[in-house]
Amino acid sequence: MRDMEKLTGQPTADAEVPSALGFRPLYLQVKERLTRRLADGSLPPGVQLPTELELAAEYGVSQGTVRKALDELAAQNLVVRRQGKGTFVASHSPDRSLFQFFPLIGNNGIRRLPSSRLLSCRYRRARSAETRRLALAADATVIHIRRVRSLNTKPALAEEIVVPAVLFPDLGLPPGSDLPNTLYDLYERIYGISIASVVERVSAVAASASEASLLSLAPGAALLQIDRIAYTVDGKPVEWRVSRCDTSQCHYQSLPANGLAGGPNTLHPVKADRGLGSESPSM
Repeated sequence: MRDMEKLTGQPTADAEVPSALGFRPLYLQVKERLTRRLADGSLPPGVQLPTELELAAEYGVSQGTVRKALDELAAQNLVVRRQGKGTFVASHSPDRSLFQFFPLIGNNGIRRLPSSRLLSCRYRRARSAETRRLALAADATVIHIRRVRSLNTKPALAEEIVVPAVLFPDLGLPPGSDLPNTLYDLYERIYGISIASVVERVSAVAASASEASLLSLAPGAALLQIDRIAYTVDGKPVEWRVSRCDTSQCHYQSLPANGLAGGPNTLHPVKADRGLGSESPSM
């Protein structure tokens, strides 16, 4: 397996010629090459990576340099180290969704994935805020998903999701089809799109009449709004999700910042209004 020249040598005839790399540490260059292979699918989810010695020989660097690059990828949850077995490209699962991408924890300290009830899934033209947040063309088509998510059988989140239709063809079709509880697993299995990181903005909002009805609350009740953009390995935004949460039985715990260029798992508090106001997908 060879996708590039040795980092310490000259390009081969069939190798990719690098852009100016400057004097950045070799382990970062190895990490970037591996990240590129994760992004283009040449190292798909679940596959085992070559050994550290094999990668060191391929890239013309020391085993320690490769190990440091892999350690950073593991810290970003892009690869998984398995004792005695090797290093594997991370793939989505309910456990990964729970511990990496679901920030609500029960007040008893127990973390559980919520169940989901689909309200609607429709195709429409992207609104201006959606084209900005997801870097879409003005005439792009998006898929708008609305659902209610429950914790311990009690409705706790009113959730809206917008994704580009071009990336997720036939998602939710035919009309009336259900969607799985953990969408990131679906994105990966069916469409080959792996969510690597998210950026979240949180704010306090008042429940609208429709949200209050969905969550069995009084209109105007306090909700926690989590506004999230999800990114692929190479930093491309592919999902905008707004969750408005009743925190009477749970609390928010911020996700660790991974430092991934383009979209770390990062928390951004915002002023206590309706989050992004008119930018937010409307219930």
